[in-house]
Amino acid sequence: MKIFTFPKAEHLCLRSDIEALFAAPTKSAAVYPLRAVGRVVAFTPNDKKARVKVLLSVPKRKLHHAVDRNRAKRQLREAYRTRKFLLENALPEGKGLHLAFLWLADKPIPSQRVDESMRRLLMQFSESLPSLVK
Repeated sequence: MKIFTFPKAEHLCLRSDIEALFAAPTKSAAVYPLRAVGRVVAFTPNDKKARVKVLLSVPKRKLHHAVDRNRAKRQLREAYRTRKFLLENALPEGKGLHLAFLWLADKPIPSQRVDESMRRLLMQFSESLPSLVK
C-alpha cells in the first residue's frame, strides 16, 4: 500500500455525502488559513472505497484569480497527502470519516504555513475521534 498518495477513491464527490457532511457536522475546527468539517460514517472492511474521504474547497470569493485558487488547491492536496496517516491510524475499526477542508484566507499563503495548519487540524481530528465514534 502506498501511503503518500491521494487517489480518486479518497475524494469526496457524491452530492449526497457532501450535503450530509454540511447538514449536521459532528466536528469542526479552524486553524488559519483552513477550516475543517468532519463526520464519522460507517465502513465495512470489504468495501472497495476509502475509509477517509476528503473534499477540498477554495472559494472564488476568497481568491479571485484562478491561478491563486489552483495553487491553494495544490497546496491543500500536498499537505493532506503527506499527513493523512495521522487520521488513518487513529480511526477505529468499522468506522470511516468524511472531511472537508475549506480555505479561509483572502490571499495566497506560503506552503509551509498551509502544511503546518493541515498538520494541526489532522492532529485535532485524530485526538477527538474516540469521542466522536461512541
